[in-house]
Amino acid sequence: MKAKSRTEILKSMNLYEELIKLRDAQREKKKKSIFLVRGDELPWEINPQGKMRWYLHPSIDDTVIQTLMVYLQEIPPGSRGGKQKCQGGTVIYVVEGKGHTVINGVTHTWKRDDVVQLPIGPEGIEFQHFNDDSKQPAHLICAEPNLVHAMGMDRGSVAARKEAIWQ
Repeated sequence: MKAKSRTEILKSMNLYEELIKLRDAQREKKKKSIFLVRGDELPWEINPQGKMRWYLHPSIDDTVIQTLMVYLQEIPPGSRGGKQKCQGGTVIYVVEGKGHTVINGVTHTWKRDDVVQLPIGPEGIEFQHFNDDSKQPAHLICAEPNLVHAMGMDRGSVAARKEAIWQ
């Protein structure tokens, strides 16, 4: 039996009705989704960036908002997070601590209640966070658009085509 061509498959569908089905399925799923993400219910994760707790993530699908990635990053005293290369567009609120972030080779010093903005760069950006306090951990809340499903994990970054976006 011959496989159907792409044209035959598309002819057999009513794409407008497919959108309505998708909308209805999304509405039904949102009825069961959570509005409040409780930090004490979230595990800490150790990964190449350090210690992180994910509040909103592309793989967490039981929340009402899927358009953001939000996580808490802890950087131990006198330590650093992993170096990353990405498109940019992340906002980082310093909950506690003092340190600096190196963005494309330029050092930007921060302290509690500051906001670090990672600029969007056509060739991407490279950055790394450092905790300058030898006694207390630094805690950073990071938020960025969840473009993973729309644009892929590399999120359109030219630089990411050369190297992994999360190293």
